[in-house]
Amino acid sequence: MAMNNPYSAPEEVPSVIAVFPLTGALLLPRGELPLNIFEPRYLAMIDDAMRSHRVIGMIQPEENAAYRDTPGLLTVGCAGRITQIAETGDGRYHLTLTGISRFRIVEEIVAMTPYRQCRIDFSDFHTDFTPRVGENAVDRESVLRTLRDFAEANQLQIDWTSIHEAPNEALVNALSMMSPYGPKEKQALLEAPDLKARAEVLVAITEIELARGKNASSPLQ
Repeated sequence: MAMNNPYSAPEEVPSVIAVFPLTGALLLPRGELPLNIFEPRYLAMIDDAMRSHRVIGMIQPEENAAYRDTPGLLTVGCAGRITQIAETGDGRYHLTLTGISRFRIVEEIVAMTPYRQCRIDFSDFHTDFTPRVGENAVDRESVLRTLRDFAEANQLQIDWTSIHEAPNEALVNALSMMSPYGPKEKQALLEAPDLKARAEVLVAITEIELARGKNASSPLQ
Protein backbone atom coordinates (compact mmCIF):
# COMPACT_ATOMS: atom_id res chain seq x y z
CA MET A 1 0.00 0.00 0.00
CA ALA A 2 1.48 3.34 -1.06
CA MET A 3 1.58 6.06 1.57
CA ASN A 4 0.43 9.62 0.93
CA ASN A 5 3.40 10.75 2.99
CA PRO A 6 6.36 8.64 1.79
CA TYR A 7 9.56 8.58 3.82
CA SER A 8 12.86 8.51 1.98
CA ALA A 9 15.30 9.14 4.83
CA PRO A 10 15.50 8.70 8.63
CA GLU A 11 15.29 12.42 9.32
CA GLU A 12 11.80 12.52 7.80
CA VAL A 13 10.38 10.27 10.54
CA PRO A 14 9.75 11.54 14.10
CA SER A 15 12.53 10.61 16.52
CA VAL A 16 10.07 10.15 19.39
CA ILE A 17 7.08 7.90 18.76
CA ALA A 18 4.48 5.91 20.64
CA VAL A 19 5.26 2.22 20.78
CA PHE A 20 2.81 -0.66 20.74
CA PRO A 21 4.30 -3.72 22.51
CA LEU A 22 2.74 -6.86 21.04
CA THR A 23 4.17 -10.34 21.42
CA GLY A 24 4.52 -12.22 18.15
CA ALA A 25 3.68 -9.25 15.92
CA LEU A 26 6.02 -8.52 13.03
CA LEU A 27 6.02 -5.40 10.86
CA LEU A 28 8.58 -4.94 8.09
CA PRO A 29 9.27 -2.04 5.69
CA ARG A 30 6.42 -1.62 3.20
CA GLY A 31 4.58 -4.55 4.76
CA GLU A 32 0.96 -4.17 5.87
CA LEU A 33 -0.07 -5.21 9.37
CA PRO A 34 -3.78 -5.29 10.29
CA LEU A 35 -4.50 -4.38 13.90
CA ASN A 36 -7.60 -4.56 16.08
CA ILE A 37 -7.31 -1.85 18.74
CA PHE A 38 -9.60 -2.02 21.79
CA GLU A 39 -7.66 -1.19 24.98
CA PRO A 40 -8.34 2.41 26.11
CA ARG A 41 -4.64 3.33 26.30
CA TYR A 42 -4.07 2.20 22.72
CA LEU A 43 -7.25 3.84 21.47
CA ALA A 44 -5.78 7.05 22.93
CA MET A 45 -2.48 6.28 21.18
CA ILE A 46 -4.22 5.96 17.82
CA ASP A 47 -6.26 9.14 18.39
CA ASP A 48 -3.08 11.08 19.19
CA ALA A 49 -1.20 9.59 16.23
CA MET A 50 -4.03 10.51 13.85
CA ARG A 51 -3.84 14.12 15.09
CA SER A 52 -0.13 14.31 14.33
CA HIS A 53 2.21 12.24 12.17
CA ARG A 54 0.21 8.95 12.13
CA VAL A 55 3.38 7.01 13.00
CA ILE A 56 3.64 4.40 15.75
CA GLY A 57 6.25 1.76 16.48
CA MET A 58 5.61 -1.97 16.70
CA ILE A 59 7.90 -3.77 19.13
CA GLN A 60 7.88 -6.99 21.08
CA PRO A 61 8.05 -7.04 24.88
CA GLU A 62 10.74 -9.09 26.52
CA GLU A 63 10.11 -12.76 27.24
CA ASN A 64 7.86 -13.38 30.27
CA ALA A 65 6.76 -9.75 30.06
CA ALA A 66 3.19 -10.70 30.99
CA TYR A 67 4.32 -11.17 34.57
CA ARG A 68 5.45 -7.56 34.95
CA ASP A 69 3.35 -4.38 35.18
CA THR A 70 5.71 -2.52 32.85
CA PRO A 71 7.48 -5.11 30.71
CA GLY A 72 10.85 -4.46 29.23
CA LEU A 73 11.02 -3.96 25.49
CA LEU A 74 13.26 -5.59 22.95
CA THR A 75 15.65 -3.10 21.42
CA VAL A 76 14.63 -3.37 17.74
CA GLY A 77 11.17 -2.64 16.33
CA CYS A 78 9.63 -1.21 13.17
CA ALA A 79 7.92 2.13 12.66
CA GLY A 80 4.75 2.23 10.61
CA ARG A 81 2.25 4.77 9.36
CA ILE A 82 -1.49 4.33 9.79
CA THR A 83 -2.73 4.03 6.21
CA GLN A 84 -6.24 2.73 6.83
CA ILE A 85 -8.53 3.12 9.82
CA ALA A 86 -12.15 2.26 10.50
CA GLU A 87 -14.35 2.61 13.57
CA THR A 88 -16.30 -0.54 14.44
CA GLY A 89 -19.12 1.19 16.34
CA ASP A 90 -18.38 -0.77 19.52
CA GLY A 91 -15.35 1.16 20.73
CA ARG A 92 -12.66 -0.46 18.58
CA TYR A 93 -10.50 0.56 15.65
CA HIS A 94 -9.59 -1.68 12.75
CA LEU A 95 -6.49 -0.26 11.13
CA THR A 96 -3.67 -1.08 8.75
CA LEU A 97 -0.13 -0.11 9.62
CA THR A 98 2.29 0.15 6.69
CA GLY A 99 5.94 -0.35 7.59
CA ILE A 100 8.46 2.46 7.13
CA SER A 101 11.73 1.30 8.67
CA ARG A 102 13.15 -0.68 11.52
CA PHE A 103 14.55 1.26 14.46
CA ARG A 104 16.60 0.77 17.59
CA ILE A 105 15.34 2.16 20.90
CA VAL A 106 17.61 4.82 22.37
CA GLU A 107 15.56 5.36 25.52
CA GLU A 108 12.04 5.25 26.82
CA ILE A 109 10.93 8.75 27.73
CA VAL A 110 8.86 9.83 30.71
CA ALA A 111 5.45 10.68 29.28
CA MET A 112 2.10 11.68 30.71
CA THR A 113 0.26 9.63 28.10
CA PRO A 114 -1.30 6.27 29.05
CA TYR A 115 0.80 4.60 26.35
CA ARG A 116 4.57 4.33 26.18
CA GLN A 117 6.85 6.52 24.07
CA CYS A 118 10.44 6.01 23.01
CA ARG A 119 13.24 7.95 21.42
CA ILE A 120 14.40 5.91 18.47
CA ASP A 121 17.29 5.74 16.03
CA PHE A 122 17.12 4.54 12.40
CA SER A 123 20.83 4.77 11.59
CA ASP A 124 21.42 1.00 11.65
CA PHE A 125 18.61 0.50 9.13
CA HIS A 126 18.99 3.35 6.64
CA THR A 127 18.61 0.99 3.66
CA ASP A 128 15.04 0.23 4.79
CA PHE A 129 13.99 3.56 3.29
CA THR A 130 14.88 2.45 -0.23
CA PRO A 131 12.42 -0.04 -1.74
CA ARG A 132 13.66 -3.39 -3.08
CA VAL A 133 17.27 -3.05 -1.93
CA GLY A 134 19.08 -6.39 -2.16
CA GLU A 135 16.41 -8.21 -4.15
CA ASN A 136 18.89 -9.68 -6.64
CA ALA A 137 20.78 -11.45 -3.85
CA VAL A 138 17.71 -13.40 -2.67
CA ASP A 139 17.61 -17.10 -3.52
CA ARG A 140 14.02 -16.95 -4.75
CA GLU A 141 13.92 -20.59 -5.81
CA SER A 142 14.89 -21.69 -2.31
CA VAL A 143 12.12 -19.55 -0.79
CA LEU A 144 9.51 -20.91 -3.22
CA ARG A 145 10.66 -24.49 -2.78
CA THR A 146 10.42 -24.21 1.01
CA LEU A 147 7.01 -22.56 0.79
CA ARG A 148 5.82 -25.38 -1.47
CA ASP A 149 7.05 -28.00 1.01
CA PHE A 150 5.40 -26.15 3.90
CA ALA A 151 2.10 -25.87 2.04
CA GLU A 152 2.09 -29.55 1.15
CA ALA A 153 2.95 -30.64 4.70
CA ASN A 154 0.16 -28.52 6.16
CA GLN A 155 -2.38 -29.00 3.35
CA LEU A 156 -2.59 -25.29 2.61
CA GLN A 157 -4.09 -23.61 -0.42
CA ILE A 158 -1.64 -21.08 -1.87
CA ASP A 159 -2.37 -18.37 -4.43
CA TRP A 160 0.61 -19.27 -6.59
CA THR A 161 -0.23 -16.69 -9.24
CA SER A 162 0.20 -13.86 -6.72
CA ILE A 163 3.28 -15.53 -5.28
CA HIS A 164 5.00 -15.76 -8.67
CA GLU A 165 4.09 -12.16 -9.55
CA ALA A 166 5.42 -10.71 -6.29
CA PRO A 167 8.87 -9.07 -6.36
CA ASN A 168 11.41 -10.54 -3.96
CA GLU A 169 11.07 -7.88 -1.26
CA ALA A 170 7.29 -8.17 -1.11
CA LEU A 171 7.49 -11.97 -1.22
CA VAL A 172 10.05 -12.40 1.55
CA ASN A 173 8.60 -9.73 3.83
CA ALA A 174 4.99 -10.84 3.42
CA LEU A 175 5.85 -14.49 4.07
CA SER A 176 7.91 -13.46 7.11
CA MET A 177 5.07 -11.37 8.54
CA MET A 178 2.44 -14.07 7.96
CA SER A 179 4.60 -16.93 9.17
CA PRO A 180 3.16 -18.93 12.08
CA TYR A 181 6.36 -18.95 14.12
CA GLY A 182 7.01 -17.77 17.67
CA PRO A 183 8.27 -14.46 19.07
CA LYS A 184 11.96 -15.42 18.95
CA GLU A 185 11.71 -16.46 15.32
CA LYS A 186 9.77 -13.30 14.44
CA GLN A 187 12.46 -11.18 16.09
CA ALA A 188 15.17 -13.02 14.17
CA LEU A 189 13.34 -12.24 10.93
CA LEU A 190 13.02 -8.59 11.96
CA GLU A 191 16.68 -8.21 12.89
CA ALA A 192 18.10 -9.97 9.83
CA PRO A 193 20.63 -7.48 8.41
CA ASP A 194 19.29 -7.49 4.85
CA LEU A 195 16.69 -9.08 2.58
CA LYS A 196 18.97 -11.96 1.57
CA ALA A 197 19.61 -12.82 5.22
CA ARG A 198 15.91 -12.57 6.05
CA ALA A 199 15.07 -15.01 3.26
CA GLU A 200 17.73 -17.39 4.56
CA VAL A 201 16.38 -17.15 8.12
CA LEU A 202 12.85 -17.78 6.87
CA VAL A 203 13.95 -20.85 4.91
CA ALA A 204 16.00 -22.19 7.83
CA ILE A 205 13.17 -21.78 10.36
CA THR A 206 10.68 -23.41 8.00
CA GLU A 207 12.98 -26.33 7.30
CA ILE A 208 13.43 -26.88 11.05
CA GLU A 209 9.66 -26.92 11.54
CA LEU A 210 9.21 -29.33 8.65
CA ALA A 211 11.87 -31.61 10.08
CA ARG A 212 10.04 -31.65 13.39
CA GLY A 213 6.92 -32.74 11.57
CA LYS A 214 4.71 -30.20 13.31
CA ASN A 215 1.67 -28.59 11.77
CA ALA A 216 1.50 -24.81 12.05
CA SER A 217 -1.28 -23.30 14.15
CA SER A 218 -1.67 -20.40 11.73
CA PRO A 219 -1.26 -21.00 8.00
CA LEU A 220 0.95 -19.12 5.61
CA GLN A 221 -1.45 -17.93 2.93
